[in-house]
Amino acid sequence: MKDKIIKYCFVYGLLIVCILEYTLYSQANSSALSNEMLAWGFRRGGNHAQAVLDTKSEKVVREFDGISMGNSESRSIYLTFDCGYEAGYTESILDTLAEHDVKAVFFITAHYLNTASDMVKRMIEEGHIVGNHTVNHKCLPNISDDDIKKEIMDLHNAVYEKFEYEMTYFRPPKGEFSQRVISIAKELGYTTVMWSSAYDDWDNNKQGREAYGKKKVLDNLHNGCVLLLHSTSQDNMSILGDVIKEARNMGYEFKSIDEFER
Repeated sequence: MKDKIIKYCFVYGLLIVCILEYTLYSQANSSALSNEMLAWGFRRGGNHAQAVLDTKSEKVVREFDGISMGNSESRSIYLTFDCGYEAGYTESILDTLAEHDVKAVFFITAHYLNTASDMVKRMIEEGHIVGNHTVNHKCLPNISDDDIKKEIMDLHNAVYEKFEYEMTYFRPPKGEFSQRVISIAKELGYTTVMWSSAYDDWDNNKQGREAYGKKKVLDNLHNGCVLLLHSTSQDNMSILGDVIKEARNMGYEFKSIDEFER
């Protein structure tokens, strides 16, 4: 009996030591990472050439196995939406996606989950991917490691509790991040997803420009395009069907981010 107690104490002691070492390693590793603010950006390629991504930002995203633009030989488009709040257009967007059999990623905030859970439920049921856009849409490089984890995991857990759905894709609010932020997201089991095409669709004062929006999207499609749209845009709701049809006529294929080709 005494030998068993000694054995258990030894094993327990080793476990405590391992936990302490891992904690210290994680803290040291995090503090060694750069927290320089990076703002995601790209330059349009023109003539359907791939976009030119900001070198410094792209290097950090790739360092932690993130996604920003796909294979240059693949005629693939990966459709993503940012959903900070529900403006009344998502139901129609989902109808259009269902009509054309296209799957998208919807990056939601806690506000969206709490005020439009019926839309989130429908996204999941119809085979779309729900991604993590954090609880409060904060600038993550400006907050502590623990607060970053809370911003991501509180939403993660809330979605799981409501729908038993496990989110695995992350998009930093406003495209602002740092090496530290992306490292923490990966540590939490997330793949960061940025984008290689977008336009100023988020501005509520710049709606009613369907022809402009459609041209901006179609003219800048390219191989491996990760397309960012906002579900808060009435124009996106109006042009989405035409964009899908014309993109396919141009030889592009819409794919799920789960099928991403590097």
